[in-house]
Amino acid sequence: MAVVEAGGQVPLTSAGGTRDEDMCKEDIKKLYLSQVVGFSGAVTCGLHVHPDNDHIVFPIGCNLIIENIDTQTQGILAGHTNFISAVAVSASGEYLATGQMTHMGFKADIIVWHYPTRTRYATFTLHRVIVQSLAFSPNDKYLVSLGGKDDGSVVVWDLEEKEAICGSPSTMRSAGPAVTVAYCMDDDKCFLTSGDNTLRVWKLDRVNRKIHPQDINMGQMKRNVESILVLKGDIHAMCGTTTGDLLKINIQTGLLSKHGPTKNRFSQGIKCLTILKSGDFLLGCGDGTICVYNFDKLAKIKKEKVPEGGVTSVSTRGYGHQFFVGTTISQTFCVHYLDFKLELQKTCQPSAITDACFPARCSDLFLTSSKSDIRVWNTANGQELLRMTVPNITCNAICVRDDGKAILSGWNDGTIRAFLPESAKPMWTIENAHTKGVTALCSTFCNKRVISGGGEGQVRVWNITKDFQRMADAMKEHKGPISMIKVKRDGTECVSGSVDGSCIIWDLSRFVRNQVIFASTLFQNVCYHPTESQIIATGTYKKIGFWEAYDGRSIREMEASVGSINALDISEDGHFFVSGGEDRLVKLWRYMEGTVCHIGIGHSATISRIKICPNMKYIVSVGTDGSIMRWDFPNVDRVSSRRREEEAEMSASSTLAMSPTGQNGGQQEEDVPMEDGER
Repeated sequence: MAVVEAGGQVPLTSAGGTRDEDMCKEDIKKLYLSQVVGFSGAVTCGLHVHPDNDHIVFPIGCNLIIENIDTQTQGILAGHTNFISAVAVSASGEYLATGQMTHMGFKADIIVWHYPTRTRYATFTLHRVIVQSLAFSPNDKYLVSLGGKDDGSVVVWDLEEKEAICGSPSTMRSAGPAVTVAYCMDDDKCFLTSGDNTLRVWKLDRVNRKIHPQDINMGQMKRNVESILVLKGDIHAMCGTTTGDLLKINIQTGLLSKHGPTKNRFSQGIKCLTILKSGDFLLGCGDGTICVYNFDKLAKIKKEKVPEGGVTSVSTRGYGHQFFVGTTISQTFCVHYLDFKLELQKTCQPSAITDACFPARCSDLFLTSSKSDIRVWNTANGQELLRMTVPNITCNAICVRDDGKAILSGWNDGTIRAFLPESAKPMWTIENAHTKGVTALCSTFCNKRVISGGGEGQVRVWNITKDFQRMADAMKEHKGPISMIKVKRDGTECVSGSVDGSCIIWDLSRFVRNQVIFASTLFQNVCYHPTESQIIATGTYKKIGFWEAYDGRSIREMEASVGSINALDISEDGHFFVSGGEDRLVKLWRYMEGTVCHIGIGHSATISRIKICPNMKYIVSVGTDGSIMRWDFPNVDRVSSRRREEEAEMSASSTLAMSPTGQNGGQQEEDVPMEDGER
């Protein structure tokens, strides 16, 4: 079990296994995880305020985050092998439960966490493909889980015995799949499930290990119920539907009591609902509306709408004076009941992050690219500062001009776009720059040229001025998409890596190939050493390779991962480099020794990019789950032990060479080592 405290030391073990046992034996230190930015907003009811009223709980990819509301300190519960699909918090707050999705034909895990100790309490595996919804009984005796449409079952688990009590098909054959489950407020043996044209009350027979369903009679009315709230006393329950109305049902009689509103329904359905101390209901809707609703009067008391996206989670804090809202585009808001104004807490990337970069000589900001947008972040606090949006297309590559006057981006529609860094307004556009999308991008240090790589395998050089952008030449030797381009400081050469298994060093004055490197891999990343005498590259063959930039001669290769290595970056002084990939580990290496000195554990999905800030204070890594993690760069000796030994040998030999004939007065001087004080 891995519990990663952001702001604390990171244990080097993982839930369900010890994937890093070999590394632990080598006494490798851990990277200090200082901040996590991310939220899986697509998970319905994924954001919860813990009953202690001091923490919020929400998923990021495969991990569950526990964040202190006041201090912003974070903890990570890691154990799932795929993205979390359901989250539940017990009434007492002692237990948390998370369910995951998995591949077709495999079973999905449910993990129950013990909140006070932040440890794994139990693991349940029975549902296929996905766990749709979870709910705890009021006295923490049982956990009920609902499978997805490929599983179609509801299962009750005994938390004390840590075993399944019984299970049953969740719906009748004539109904659609069930999507949510809710327990009664006081009765440990009664819960409800709902979905497409189905709404059932279940009774648990613990002695005979059976559950018995009772279908709610709604007459001729047919609804797709997405959310359930059982009212105090366990007599009535409120249900939110996709058609935007509320249903009030009697749990004891199994009949529909009332429904409404009949007009001016909530657009795109009621995704989540909770009750306030006043007896009014707090609704979160698919169109982004947050509403305080009086069901008896069928009146909307207060209403607000998030700027974009739909609401997927609403959770109250304390007596309902404050509540938190999660949206489909991974934004979280805090709302105070009295003024009912949305206060943006954080923004996160809702989809996979494709690229990241720091501006030249600037460590205070960094940029990320994703589907439909480019975002500028504050490195210190993780707040979004600026956003450049181009709807419905994906930005594959970004870079900042050396003078910082333009943000350059390459998109999958084959266009290169430049934006002003302060206003995010478009600066210029090169349309049809590549026929199969722009996959790599780099700017020369003189700011007069842009080098781009495309999905068709061409490397193109563009002359850039204020008035025009023209192609200088196209170099056509790669047979596959370009994954990365890096250029020398003097702008005379660049290196491109491609998934065709080749890295080519290009002469930018003659636009011809200088050297080519072949390997049995799909190259994902390539970097120049700061001295520009060597090149290191990584790919799908799980190794890191070193080559001479002058003649392309191979220097060495190192086993570096158990999966593909997608991310690579070298520190400004050239003493360290960092890598990441499918193993979800951030590894800091000594360049001269070629050994790992630090490892960071926290990512729940494949690492797509990783960067060291120019002042070597932080390491920023991003993943395909949309998460951004900031690691403190360790305070380590910049010179490796091997380098110190070589320098000591060179110093000793030069001292002997400088003494006349290597003798003193015709006698050989005895070599006496100096003490620390003498140095």
